[in-house]
Order: sequence, then C-alpha cells, then structure tokens
Amino acid sequence: MDKRFNIVLVGGGSTWTPGILKAICKKQKDFPLASIVLYDVDEERQEVIGKFGEILFREEYPEAKFIYTTDKKVAFTDMDFVFCQMRTGGYPMRELDEKIPLSEGVIGQETCGPGGFAYGMRSIRDMIELVNDVREMSPDAWILNYTNPAAIVADALNRVFPDDKKILNICDQPVNLLRSYGRLLDMDPSEFEPVYFGLNHFGWFTHLYNKNGVDMAPKLKEIITTGGFIPVDAEQRDQSWLDTYAMVRDMLVDFPEYLPNTYLQYYLYPDYKANKLDPNYTRANEVMNGREKRVFQECRDAVNAGTTKLSDVVHNDAHGDMIVEVAEAIAFNKNKTYIVIIQNNGLVENVPNDAMVEVAASLGINGPKPYGVGKVDTFYKAMIENQFAYERLTVEAYFEGSYNKALKALTLNRTVVDAKKGRKILDKLIDANKDYWPKLV
Repeated sequence: MDKRFNIVLVGGGSTWTPGILKAICKKQKDFPLASIVLYDVDEERQEVIGKFGEILFREEYPEAKFIYTTDKKVAFTDMDFVFCQMRTGGYPMRELDEKIPLSEGVIGQETCGPGGFAYGMRSIRDMIELVNDVREMSPDAWILNYTNPAAIVADALNRVFPDDKKILNICDQPVNLLRSYGRLLDMDPSEFEPVYFGLNHFGWFTHLYNKNGVDMAPKLKEIITTGGFIPVDAEQRDQSWLDTYAMVRDMLVDFPEYLPNTYLQYYLYPDYKANKLDPNYTRANEVMNGREKRVFQECRDAVNAGTTKLSDVVHNDAHGDMIVEVAEAIAFNKNKTYIVIIQNNGLVENVPNDAMVEVAASLGINGPKPYGVGKVDTFYKAMIENQFAYERLTVEAYFEGSYNKALKALTLNRTVVDAKKGRKILDKLIDANKDYWPKLV
C-alpha cells in the first residue's frame, strides 16, 4: 500500500465529525492518508472540532497532515475523496422544518414529509455548488455524499451531473440496522449478505444471508415481533430513537413480508406519529440540548486537557466507520457489499428506471455494481412510486421555481395528503426559507 490519499471532510463543524476522524485513525493501516482537511462555512463552529482533531491526529495519526479551513481552494485542491455531510441552515432551520408542519397537525421530521421537503430544497443549491467547486479543483475526486435528505439530493445531482460517475450518495441507517440485527442474532454484522430495495429512508430488507447462505430474516422477524427491537447502541440513544426502533415491531406485525427501514413509520402511521410528537420540543431541540452540547463540550474539554485520550466524544461508530470503509473499498478495489443510492435502470424492474433507488451493491474502484431485486408486489411498488413522485416533484419545483409543483409534492406525500394543509404548510415554509430557496411562483 504505497498510495496515501488526500481527503476533505465538508461540514467539518458537524457533531458527527469526531466520529469520522476517529474512524480514519482506526483505519489508518487499511486506508492510509497523506492529508485530511476539514472544511466548513461556519468558522467559529468548526474551530472547536478542528482543535480537537489537531490533538487527535497528533496523538494517533501523526503521519497524516491535518488542517481545517474555510477556504475552498485549500479544501478542494488535489483531493482524492470528498466526504460530504453539510447541513444548510443548521439546526435553527431544522427546528423550523419540524415545528412548522406540526403547527398544522402534520409530522415534523428532519428528512420525511414537509421537513424533508424544506431541507431538500435548501440542500440542492449548496450541493450543486460543491460538486462544481470540487470538479474545478479535483476533477477525479470521489464525492461520497451523506448530505440529507439523500433521496432528493441524489435525484437533483443526477439531473445536473448525469455523466459524473464519481458521485456516490450513501446513508448509514441500513448499516445501523445491520449492526442491530447482528446484536439480536449474536452475529458479526459484517458477515451479512443483505438484499435490500427501496428509496433512501424508504426501503426494506428482503433477505439477510449469513456466511453459510442461510437467510436469517425469518428468525429476525420472529425475535422482533415477540420481543421488540432494541438498537445496538441503545444505552447511547435518545428516547426518540428508542421509540423509533420500537415501531419496527408494529410494522412487522402489519406488513410481515420484509424488514423495514425505521423511517417508514412516518409514512405508514402518519396520524399516530404526529400525535406522539411534541410541537414545542422536537428532535432538533433534543439534539441541540443533547448531542450538540455534549460533543462540543467534550471537544473543548479535550483541547483544555491537551489530550483526547480521556474523551468520550464518539458514540455512533457506524456513521464514521461506514464512509471510511466505503472510501477504502473504492480505493483498493475491495468489491465489498454496501447499500448505496443509484439510478434504477431495471434494478427494481417495475418501478421507473430514472428513480434513484437504494439497493445493495458490490463496491470497488469503478464504483458500485448493484444487485437487482426483480419485480416487487403491488403494495411496495405503489409505496415506492408515490414517494418517488413526491421526490421528483420536489426537485422539479426547485429547478422550475414552481409553486404548483411544490404543492403537488406535499399533497402526494403520505404524511400530508390534504392539499389545504399542504398549502398552509408550504406558505409558512416559503416564508421561513426565503434566504435559501428559489422564488416559487
């Protein structure tokens, strides 16, 4: 392994950044770096994480050059990989994404429903700008994108950059689920061979084979339906996430064919979930008062102590581990299986070919080689096509500046359905996002 890579982490001030930095340090023998750059538009926020990173790399990875910057040229020049996890508008806008729909009795959630619509409309502009900047300064870099809502972002990027084969949109929730499945089965989740289909935050595991070719999905369903579903890192999870995993049992009881992605709860039980959410204290408040304060305080404590060795800043390893392992698989042609977002082109035979679907794929130096799942039955086909129509109309509303298409998108979304509610929510979201969205007429 003579090659050493240069990577830039966009969204360097994110609370998830320490976990990615720690994963890079853990994987330094398998994925060796020459340099890593943190890049963020918020200098003050990034500085806290950046100072933590300086100490971490001095202690654990002195061979790799570590810097943090707000300068695009420093960030994007001569890079091999771009790890992207931007959040346009930050947590204050996320709070509005969640509370505005709830004011009309509709689910307020970061990536689902009107909240996901609002977040998607904000993310598109900045993601397009990012890709253009990277391609100007690092034409051959791989862009590994975690930015949410990934389905809308992926569809928009595919529209603008249809021939760019080095943009890979990924999500860590399937990996989080696989880790939890491993805990329930007392198995190493890296040994699973999953079969998965759907859209991002909107999919199902049909099979989960072990190393001997035995499908463990039936046993998993039995365990969950009889004893419930506790995630792998339950002791570190906020209550809202424990409630989310608990809903998997309900979904399996009602729809027992496949193991569902946790986010499907919002689409299958929109009224129930809306009634369970507090319109005055949403997940954004939980994060700002919990993980946000904890991570930044842990980083400050480490900087004040001059060492990271006593720090407990990293909790969810899956998020950091996955993006580093994906980069490693590409860099060294590992051809390992990951669940990725990719244009359908017949992978799910009876849904539109131009949908950006989420499926398992072998991942190597030439990108993903996805595994098709054939036709899906009427219920799942209808669910996917409805959600895809919402996502596509959202993207079209952005590019065309169309109020009508925005309203159609929200009306189609299963969390809204009612067009009069959709119009009220849309008008409030337009007012809240006037600094971020194109004008809708």
